[in-house]
Amino acid sequence: MNKLIWSGVAAVVLPAAVFAQSSKEQIVDLGAVPQIHETTEQRDARMQWFRDAKFGMFIHWGPCSVGQKEIGWGREANRPWDINKNGPRTSDPEYDNYFKKFNPSNYNADAWVSFAKESGMKYMVLISKHHDGFSQFDSKLTDYTIMHSPYGKDIVKQFVEACHKHGIKAGLYYSTRDWFNADYLVGDNAKYDAWYRGQVSELLSNYGKVDMMWFDHVGGRDWGKWRFDELFAMLYKLQPGLLVNNRAAKFCGPKSPEDRGPATPEIQKMTQGDFDTPEGRIGAFTIDHDWESCIHVGRGWSYRGEDGFKGPEDCIKMLVSCTTGGGNLLLNFGPRPDGTFAEGEANVARAMGAWLKKYGDAIYGTRGGPLRNGAWGGSCHKGNKMFLHVYQWPKGALAFDVLPYKVQSARTLTGAPATFTQTASEFSVSVAETDRDNPVTVIELTLDQTVPDGTVLGAAHEAPVNMAEYGALLSENAKLELSSPSAHDRAANHERLFKGEKPAGGFAFHTGDEKKPWIKIDLGAVKTVKAVVIENRPNEKRTDGLILSVSEDGQKWEKVWQAKQWEQKWLAPVTHFQAGIDAPGRPARYLKLETTGESPRPMLLQRVEVYGQ
Repeated sequence: MNKLIWSGVAAVVLPAAVFAQSSKEQIVDLGAVPQIHETTEQRDARMQWFRDAKFGMFIHWGPCSVGQKEIGWGREANRPWDINKNGPRTSDPEYDNYFKKFNPSNYNADAWVSFAKESGMKYMVLISKHHDGFSQFDSKLTDYTIMHSPYGKDIVKQFVEACHKHGIKAGLYYSTRDWFNADYLVGDNAKYDAWYRGQVSELLSNYGKVDMMWFDHVGGRDWGKWRFDELFAMLYKLQPGLLVNNRAAKFCGPKSPEDRGPATPEIQKMTQGDFDTPEGRIGAFTIDHDWESCIHVGRGWSYRGEDGFKGPEDCIKMLVSCTTGGGNLLLNFGPRPDGTFAEGEANVARAMGAWLKKYGDAIYGTRGGPLRNGAWGGSCHKGNKMFLHVYQWPKGALAFDVLPYKVQSARTLTGAPATFTQTASEFSVSVAETDRDNPVTVIELTLDQTVPDGTVLGAAHEAPVNMAEYGALLSENAKLELSSPSAHDRAANHERLFKGEKPAGGFAFHTGDEKKPWIKIDLGAVKTVKAVVIENRPNEKRTDGLILSVSEDGQKWEKVWQAKQWEQKWLAPVTHFQAGIDAPGRPARYLKLETTGESPRPMLLQRVEVYGQ
């Protein structure tokens, strides 16, 4: 058996015959691939456990935790031929050698899975190999594995066995992208393509039933460098009931004319997988296809220390927003190097488990809708029950578009009464202030019939806003400055940003990918700014936590507003403190909108209007 040295670590390469390549034009038999051939009924049956589960635990963990570095992205080395950096391949002597210190002596897969189950999770997804190339399992195709660490035991094997023991669905994350392997995207990529499929085969052959493969980006920009037909044919030969996410071919071109696209429409459809994966944000209200938001509890995906965790209330609202929006929440935890959970993370899980013991009937087994989500909250349904999850209450009753079902009764899940009125034009409901729960009030409506899956009936009624109260429109002739350029940006759309006209492509501007993208708006002169209307395009949630600052000279900035949660349209009042109250208006010529993220993201908006005098 030959050996190939990768960044100072020996990596086993099997004989070429094991991975004999077909010609690039030949497509293997895809008759067993469900994404291509199954009926709607068959798909519904295959997806049912996922749709019912709603809540899963994601685990990013590995040698990177020794140095408290972000997994994969914390490796300070070049990433040639991928989407980020070009030039010669380099190593990170510190990161690449963390595995020599990685000895998680307190790793207890049984305890992990039991804890997830007690916290209300119905499935788990563990990192088997991330972008850094380190395999957390006993792979025979490389020596850069957990078996060559001081720990020396197969982490994946213990994890899957514990999931089987405790009745939790087992998922495995696998990054096709690999910045460590010297063959990744070299030449026609055939050597690496066969190698990674060999690793996936190991994962699906050696541990019994695996319920989900959670792939991560391939890179390369060229479908001709990958045999996705062979990958998917193998997946379903080894695990016929497998669910697969939408990233098996993510970031695979074409970007330029010489790059090839998918060989057939069937392969393109197949690689879209079974569900979408909005990352770091709540997915948009979508009930016509499956999706799952993956969001981390801490400051990053992997272990980054003992603080900086999201609060339980925020995480509960994330779960509710995913459920009512038609998706799942895969909440990420990053264990310590020794295999235990930080107390801040553990507290979040415990609190969510306690909440679900009271309110789980309004989460598990439900389907999103029929009322559209909004700042008020969202709805979901199961049989003849509709559940309203309310975050914000108006001064009066919460009113919705007309319901075509007769509401027979209404109560909170804690047993308090809810009053309701149903007319030919509106349905409204209210709960006494003393019976409203934090962070979510859950109301159960009993209907005279079942709500069919996929039904959308309308939305909450919002009190109309009279923008004349804030003055005149100030931004019609404003100028725009971006933090960075993007190939997607079109200067012709910038003018539409300030005039309420629908821009081409659904956004008026598009920055490059940054951790802190921003835009600056120049009104041309100092004016009294009283309010800003900010509108996202419907499915774009990367502006969560948006910050608005103002300046008279473009040098000294004052933060005046920050979004508490994502909405398609915000009305941001601009005030100043005077005589003990917030009075409307601040002098400003310049306005800045910015957002932040753990990983690079673009910033794009559909409309911005500035009002004042």
